[in-house]
Amino acid sequence: MERREFLAGTLAASALAAAPAVGAQAQESKQREYYQIRRYFMQSGSQTSITEKYISEALIPSLAGKGGPVGAFRLEIGPQTPTFYVLIPLASAAAAASLELDLSQNETYLKAAEPFWSAPATAPAFVRVDSSLHIAFEGWPKVTPPEKGKRIFQLRTYESPSHRDHVVKVQMFNSGEFQVFKDAGFHPVFFGDTLIGERMPSLTYMLSLESTAELDAKWGAFRDNPAWKKLSADQKYAFEPIVSNITNLILSPLAASQI
Repeated sequence: MERREFLAGTLAASALAAAPAVGAQAQESKQREYYQIRRYFMQSGSQTSITEKYISEALIPSLAGKGGPVGAFRLEIGPQTPTFYVLIPLASAAAAASLELDLSQNETYLKAAEPFWSAPATAPAFVRVDSSLHIAFEGWPKVTPPEKGKRIFQLRTYESPSHRDHVVKVQMFNSGEFQVFKDAGFHPVFFGDTLIGERMPSLTYMLSLESTAELDAKWGAFRDNPAWKKLSADQKYAFEPIVSNITNLILSPLAASQI
């Protein structure tokens, strides 16, 4: 059996298995985007150029029409560098489940992806790849790219000690926290509730600003905002620590990024 036939059969089975589990939620949340976040872990050297070329010339062009603008980023500050992050907005959970199958049947994609796809074991294109699936918050249902120009991106993940606390934290965002970010001078890009991924329950969101030099001042403005002080003191959210761990990364956009 040829590689392509084997891959298509395997991915089709995976997509069909996943669809019933997410179908009901897709019907309830059809106005909200779904986000697949991919991480490409690499070693310094040729792997970064091979993988960046794959993302820019094969992956991103093949995602046209499947959802919103695709973000592609280089990890600048955080563990496990070099790593590329790709944010893929999709219209439904079913689209996320069938994404690999769809790509495997795209001849243009396969041709452009070949150097990355078939890199030999003696010179692999990456160390590992992983991905997670998220659904946009009700109060921020779609990706909102910042204006073009020099930008950095802060990617933050909040873990909660219980599912109840996680739900409460999401409610807190939907109850006024978005506006506090905007008032502090951040440009929010997306907010996603994790459906499939590590260290759940968790949520992930992305902010944009012009440079790392602005970070301290903008977070200071966030913390000093009277609306934030009132929101964070509300006993609906302050009855116990509802966030148990925060992961904070700084990313820069790759040349092909649409965000």
